[in-house]
Amino acid sequence: MSKIYVIHENRDWFKPLELELSKRGLPFEEWFLNDGHFDMSQEPPNGVFYNRMSASSHTRGHRYAPEYTACVLNWLQMYGRKVFNPSRALYLEISKVAQYSALSARGIAVPRTIAVSGRDEVLEAARAFDKPFITKHNRAGKGLGVRKFDNRAALESYVGSGQFEESVDGITLLQDYIKAPGLYITRCEFIGGKFLYAVRIDTRDGFELCPADVCQIDDLFCPVTGSPRAKFEIIRDFSSPLIPKYEAFLEVSDIHIAGIEFIEDEHGQAFTYDVNTNTNYNSDAERVAGISGMGAIAELLGKALNEI
Repeated sequence: MSKIYVIHENRDWFKPLELELSKRGLPFEEWFLNDGHFDMSQEPPNGVFYNRMSASSHTRGHRYAPEYTACVLNWLQMYGRKVFNPSRALYLEISKVAQYSALSARGIAVPRTIAVSGRDEVLEAARAFDKPFITKHNRAGKGLGVRKFDNRAALESYVGSGQFEESVDGITLLQDYIKAPGLYITRCEFIGGKFLYAVRIDTRDGFELCPADVCQIDDLFCPVTGSPRAKFEIIRDFSSPLIPKYEAFLEVSDIHIAGIEFIEDEHGQAFTYDVNTNTNYNSDAERVAGISGMGAIAELLGKALNEI
């Protein structure tokens, strides 16, 4: 019998989708791809495959899960299986440089970025910045490794300390710091390549911005002057000229399901800085808005399964 196969390396992130698939009575199986084996001469099972491999897998002890998943995806595609977020999507998931190149090719503005290999080269590259800038990892996730520096001297102190965090792929990015009038960023969610909703994310507590419930240290709300504030809030009736550009970018990039984040500077210029093909959703924000991202994914996968 054909099934829906979900490729991932984090069971906590799989549970919300598991619930939605079960509610609809859809046959499914999870493929936890931290390790394993397959014979390229043997056909894979028949069904629909959804790739949820994450760029941050190494932070959970699954260092080579993306590399192994890339092999599995090529195997599936070789035999013509239906794959949501196939190998091209994974390639973009694990490289910010690849993301920015692909976005720029579609006329979507990204922050000025310098890619650096080597700790000493980080300091040398910083000479190009005369205003505040940030560092980030080329392969990251959840905003890990993001730090803001007002000048090169502050970076030099950080790089020379034991706190310096090197990207798992050895590539550190230096990027213009975008000063926004509000302390938030906007994340647009797409399913089946089409816009679903936008969520405003409060950044006052830092840059680890995974919306999944299991990522939240203090649940959804953080006390400020005695009143709770929502870290994630779905924007009703959101519209932006970026939406059709994002949809076109997703189509040419072979990405079916993703969250794309942008920030606006004090002049209203939007800069896109992250494409997350292993997108998660915040249940509290969705409950308030009356919408379910995982539910929409389950519907998409169920429809594809019925078609085969």
